[in-house]
Amino acid sequence: MSEIVRVEHLKKYFPVQKSVLEQLFTRKKKSVRAVDDVTFSIKKGEIFTLAGESGCGKTTTGKLIVRLLKPTSGRIYFKGEDITQLKREELRLLRRKMQIIFQDPYASLNPRMTIGKAIGHPLEIHGLARGEEKKGKVLEVLQKVGLTPPQQFMNLFPHQLSGGQRQRVALGRSIILEPEFMVADEPVSMIDVSLRTTIIDLMLGFRKELGLTYLFVTHDLAVAKYISDRIAIMYLGRIIEIGSKESLFKNPLHPYTKALLSAIPVPEPKKKREVIELKGEVPSAINIPPGCRFSSRCPFKKDECTKTEPELVEAEKDHSVACYLS
Repeated sequence: MSEIVRVEHLKKYFPVQKSVLEQLFTRKKKSVRAVDDVTFSIKKGEIFTLAGESGCGKTTTGKLIVRLLKPTSGRIYFKGEDITQLKREELRLLRRKMQIIFQDPYASLNPRMTIGKAIGHPLEIHGLARGEEKKGKVLEVLQKVGLTPPQQFMNLFPHQLSGGQRQRVALGRSIILEPEFMVADEPVSMIDVSLRTTIIDLMLGFRKELGLTYLFVTHDLAVAKYISDRIAIMYLGRIIEIGSKESLFKNPLHPYTKALLSAIPVPEPKKKREVIELKGEVPSAINIPPGCRFSSRCPFKKDECTKTEPELVEAEKDHSVACYLS
């Protein structure tokens, strides 16, 4: 299976605004290291998941890949082409092939634009359809995402829809250009639990129908288990474990991954399983501690963990981890 996306040593640092006194007494620049040397590839047709706590850098990584953000350093490749330094018009053409679904559909949809116009707008931007042809394509997409009868939704506004319906609109807007790759940023986190499976099944259906490849961003490993082919665990801007869904759930290697898995509710609460409780808070992304970034919260840390940062190495076939314990 060929690669469709590859990122190499990707970094994104956001400069911190200093106070007047800090500017007077120190020249040292501070930055939030949101994404800090990330490398991975996504195979054509697979669903690759980035998982971790809020603030770990997974959403920023997704935005960097579709070039909504410019990386501080590193390289992004799409179908073998380096897209890191593409200019505005080149990016516009690229976005026919790469799309994103945002976490909050209410915030990402224009409140003054009807549903029909919101879904059809990408067709106008790229000069693909207008008038009756555009209307026909919009009605077809509304049908595909389960907003039926589609004619009733054409002239409605976002505030007239439920959260689940708005997310279907966002999904429809992203597939109307028939892209090859899509970043799904927490697409079900703001939807009622009873509707999450429906939206995920729609996405799985589009993978087969349209040949889509997904980068799925989530903090919920239960959702990741349902939808993913491979999973990468992020912590404080770096990937600390990556592997197939089966290997990661069956044999987690990093203490942080084990802690996340132990937090997933199980149908049999009395069943014995390893439970790892994390203490303290995630360190600041401005002042990252030396050594392993998880060492301040790890119950198994050794002296070596606080001195040098472990590299991501293959511990078993198609399963890599950044941990001295493994």
